[in-house]
Amino acid sequence: MQSGDEDFVGKWQARWPEWRIGMAFVAPEQRERAAPWFSLLDELCDAAWAGTDATPGLAKLAWWQDELQGWGKGARRHPLGSQLQRVDAPWQTLALALRLLPATREHPADTVRNLAQLQDLALAIAACESRLFGDGSRDSGDGRIDATPLLAMQAFVRTDQPLAAHLLASWPAPGAGTRPRRIANAILGARLRVLAREGVSRPVPGPRVLWSSWRAARPR
Repeated sequence: MQSGDEDFVGKWQARWPEWRIGMAFVAPEQRERAAPWFSLLDELCDAAWAGTDATPGLAKLAWWQDELQGWGKGARRHPLGSQLQRVDAPWQTLALALRLLPATREHPADTVRNLAQLQDLALAIAACESRLFGDGSRDSGDGRIDATPLLAMQAFVRTDQPLAAHLLASWPAPGAGTRPRRIANAILGARLRVLAREGVSRPVPGPRVLWSSWRAARPR
């Protein structure tokens, strides 16, 4: 990992210390991509939903749209691209799908509408993860797509207890996606249960992360 992206990965790791355990279950050859990839998703979700003023976040999302389009053309500026941009993933599709994020900020209580709004973005994320982590084996998941874990990030950013409870009721099946995605969903789901139960967003205890990550990492 190059020095430039360590700052962004470090920020993500500080927010999600559960990944220090979860990463042990990611294939060694995928770890150099997994950390910057989930750091990138964290940056995008933070831009979409953090703060009371939407203006700075909208500017960040516009910048990221331009950056990801550049990745699709072989160019990059952001240090997170040092490990990601070299992969032939549908970066331009992901860039276009980012336009769907601002509308979910306008109606935070309309969960059904926001899940539908984010479906194409979830598809774009899954397509990128297939290129980043899929190898055609049964461990690459069953291809099912779900926007619920994506909207869960809004619940964490806003500390939204009702939203957390609503999302848990339709949480995706454990076998969906690549191994890093399954581990990510296990970590998100565990923290979402804490938020739904206690009204706070805090890291999940290590033993619980260990168990849920191990289960998520098993080939389906």
